[in-house]
Amino acid sequence: MLECWSEIPGYKQFVSDQWRSFQVDGLSGCIVKKKFKLIKPSLKLWNSNYVQNLLRRISTIKERIALLDCNGEIVSLSDGKFEELHGLTGDLHFLSRITTSICCQQSRLLLLKERFEL
Repeated sequence: MLECWSEIPGYKQFVSDQWRSFQVDGLSGCIVKKKFKLIKPSLKLWNSNYVQNLLRRISTIKERIALLDCNGEIVSLSDGKFEELHGLTGDLHFLSRITTSICCQQSRLLLLKERFEL
């Protein structure tokens, strides 16, 4: 699990729903261990649907911002287009922050892995 996942809308609800959906019997420590094993494939699927395409989503947002910016240089943007531009810049900032967080965490993991392999 990556730390930044908790910032993505819908993640906490997804994990909560998945966790409650598993019916496991046994001692409490064993239940938690089994539930972690059961939730892992769901998290992998969630990651592939929502996180792995971040760079493509960022690229799409940048293209839309550039288009709106060019249109704004030619004629004044309508209130709707201006609000769209404002929303897109917020989305771009959010996705960029998530991408940075992922890169930092992966870098720390790689450093730890290399340190303990020596």
